[in-house]
Amino acid sequence: MEHVDVLIIGAGLSGIGAACHLQKDCPGKTYAILESRGAIGGTWDLFRYPGIRSDSDMFTLGYSFRPWKDSKSIADGEAIRRYIQDTAREHGVEQKIRFHHQVVSADWSSEDARWTVTARRTDTGETVQLTCSWLSSCSGYYRYDEGFRPTFEGEEDFAGELIHPQHWPEDFDATGKRIVVIGSGATAVTLVPSLAPDAAHVTMLQRTPSYILSLPGRDPLAQWLRNKLPGKVAYPIVRWKNVLMSTALFQFSRRRPQAARKLIRRLTQKQLPANFDVDTHFNPPYDPWDQRLCLVPDGDLFRALRRGEASIATGRIARFTKTGIDLESGEHLDADVIVTATGLNLLTMGGMSLRLDGKPVDVSETVSYKGMMISGVPNFTMVIGYTNASWTLKADLVNRYVCRLLNHLDAEGYVSATPVAPPEGADLPFLDLASGYVQRSLDELPKQGARTPWRLHQNYIRDVQMMRRGDLDDEGMTFQRPRVRAGAVA
Repeated sequence: MEHVDVLIIGAGLSGIGAACHLQKDCPGKTYAILESRGAIGGTWDLFRYPGIRSDSDMFTLGYSFRPWKDSKSIADGEAIRRYIQDTAREHGVEQKIRFHHQVVSADWSSEDARWTVTARRTDTGETVQLTCSWLSSCSGYYRYDEGFRPTFEGEEDFAGELIHPQHWPEDFDATGKRIVVIGSGATAVTLVPSLAPDAAHVTMLQRTPSYILSLPGRDPLAQWLRNKLPGKVAYPIVRWKNVLMSTALFQFSRRRPQAARKLIRRLTQKQLPANFDVDTHFNPPYDPWDQRLCLVPDGDLFRALRRGEASIATGRIARFTKTGIDLESGEHLDADVIVTATGLNLLTMGGMSLRLDGKPVDVSETVSYKGMMISGVPNFTMVIGYTNASWTLKADLVNRYVCRLLNHLDAEGYVSATPVAPPEGADLPFLDLASGYVQRSLDELPKQGARTPWRLHQNYIRDVQMMRRGDLDDEGMTFQRPRVRAGAVA
């Protein structure tokens, strides 16, 4: 059976980054990347709805080792996909990717100190097995084959087109159509201004408002520094400026939620039409950062509202009708197209199962270690980014930490590293967000503890200290040496 030192699952932002760090920091290690789909890019290759873009700036969503050179700070999906593909090609990672390999299960052998990984070929249906010494799941946490899609009464009566953004039709034409987008999250606030110029009208129908912030589409500091400094010098300056600003906003929101609410409301009201009903449509019942804030580049959503190309309706759906949607308030929304931007489903580790010496692992019974490993499971990393900042900031830290661990194992003669749960137990949720997609899936995720190293701080500055400079041999980690086989001569 083929063996590699490190097996990476997923060829998206996290997986390509993991491979690049591995090549740089552990040049003697062999590795392979298994990708269930047929292309590089992960999320940024899957989602193709109009206007798809990042809701983090590219100076932090980009890799630490490869400067983002585009002039856009908030980039569209195609530009991000191209950035990931170019990174893979420039670092020679492409030839290490095995497409159409969906990982089904992984079984750890304590005697051999290695994983046996079973994958299914999505193109041929055949089963493939490999072994590896270290397994890194870089498959994100979205379920790729289907999004969250509640059932609405009367759906079968609707005579128009019903679309979920995760399965956007390539030939869709919005020209002259009345479109209702159900939802108020990042997908909805992206779709509305993208569809509005061509559509007859677009209505964003929300049950609950979200906090929405406008950011410049192009970073003024980045544009100024590009003319003054080399790219490799300017990039980390802008990156850290954005890290500090986003961290300050998050900490301010958590410590003084009422003040943050007033600030966001004041900024929002400035960009809305006169006499707009802010209290109904932009006044969430929760505090800022109880759910992720939505970012709109250059206020494009607000521009669509000011021009009258789009509107917002806030209320509960009573039923679908032949011509649109009836709300419980009695209002009727006419629609030729209804887009259900109702959210995503989470899927831990891409849906694969883990076994330790043949015994199944219940991930929900484990405790997260530094937000990257789980208690009792050796040589296994689960790369999950921040919820309050750029995904890649955390992914970069995790992937570099794995390289530190691998080099430590080799230097000390260990074969495995196994986190342990805190002695006082742990029962805090893995993700501290009230968003529906998180709450629906908390039972499938590990728990977190009340203190470091079992606590997820969601704080890049603190994590830099812990992940780059912190001890590898701390109270949450154990290391194992090779087992002596029965009958071996001492």
